[in-house]
Amino acid sequence: MDGYVDVVLPCLDEAAALPGVLAGMPAGFRPIVVDNGSSDGSPRIAADLGATVVHESRRGYGAAVHTGLSAATADVVCFLDADGSLDPAELAPLAALVTAGHADLAVGRRVPTGPAVWPWHARAGNTLLAALLRRRGVPVRDIAPARAARRQALLDLGVADRAFGYPLELLLRAGAAGWRIVEVDVAYRRRAAGTRSKVSGSVRGTLRAVRDMAGVLR
Repeated sequence: MDGYVDVVLPCLDEAAALPGVLAGMPAGFRPIVVDNGSSDGSPRIAADLGATVVHESRRGYGAAVHTGLSAATADVVCFLDADGSLDPAELAPLAALVTAGHADLAVGRRVPTGPAVWPWHARAGNTLLAALLRRRGVPVRDIAPARAARRQALLDLGVADRAFGYPLELLLRAGAAGWRIVEVDVAYRRRAAGTRSKVSGSVRGTLRAVRDMAGVLR
């Protein structure tokens, strides 16, 4: 792959996961950690490990992702959760699909590595939303946290949601724009010990995320 790829990592209290995530970055992939108000020293750890660190004071997944995208300079940009649940090495095939012109948006379909990895409430919400997307012609089975696309094309989509609805709106807009969306299986494992999911960690968190995403579908 020519050049380099920027990797946007939205981060809220992921100090325990960052060393492993950053160490696992493939060669040529530059991490941009977007701190979303951490209180556990995540920004310092990320900077000490060589990542570019930017800050977004507005709480919300979409706010953090958009700030990271705006800070990126590479032609191709990837997105990954910073909790250690996905291997950064899985980004390389996604970015390669975009770079080679085989996809406009490459997304990782999570395949759990064990029965307890993906709580039932989070998986059920994801399944429902993915089914609604397919009814609208978007060929995905996961509202995936691992994605790759060209930076300027993403900015031109004009995704407006700044909360948990961001990835769903992105898929909807990409589908409406006629993008070639390719889904690739990626291993979904336990998040790093010492971290807690803001979405799947509780039924309340899942319901909040589904609410944000359902609002995008209206």
